[in-house]
Amino acid sequence: MPFTIIYLCIFAYLIGSIPFGLIFAKIFNSLDLRESGSGNIGATNAARAGGWPLGLATLACDVLKGAVPVLIVSAVSCENETGLKEAWVALTAISAFFGHLFPVYLKFKTGGKGVATAAGCFAVISPLALVISLAAFIITTVFSNRVSAGSIAAAATLPISVFWVNQSPVIFGCALFISLAIIVRHKENIKRLLAGTEPTIRGD
Repeated sequence: MPFTIIYLCIFAYLIGSIPFGLIFAKIFNSLDLRESGSGNIGATNAARAGGWPLGLATLACDVLKGAVPVLIVSAVSCENETGLKEAWVALTAISAFFGHLFPVYLKFKTGGKGVATAAGCFAVISPLALVISLAAFIITTVFSNRVSAGSIAAAATLPISVFWVNQSPVIFGCALFISLAIIVRHKENIKRLLAGTEPTIRGD
């Protein structure tokens, strides 16, 4: 079983590394997301650069590449191994998440910020906690008119909601680790938010 889970973690990383936004933009819009808008390969920049259909397709696939590996590990790991199942699930989630941040197919560079992939992971791990974080995302995004602000709010809310819902130190640690990584990846957005120069969803 341990070797099986290790292979699944490697599989999760490789799946997480697939740059769907970059691929879709190249195929359907003949553009390189790394040279468009913010240069990010995630759904927000895909929508800005290539339109909402491209953004939604990227979002869906980025969510799935977090959800699918976690679903597989949840199915194959043993329920009666106290604590081990949660540990394997957490490691798989982190593997998929880091695949998106540091994709091997792009030489570990120009990865996304991980919000959608993290959402896919926690849609399986803790659906209620994810719903709470999504509520924070929607409220903050609507009032700030900025997706990045919503993403940061959702990331900050995730460990708290996971701690309240799951009451598991392992899953809480996973959520906290992923949350901090997302916030760090948004450091340039935070600077622009503080300066008032962050792009808005609707024109001001």
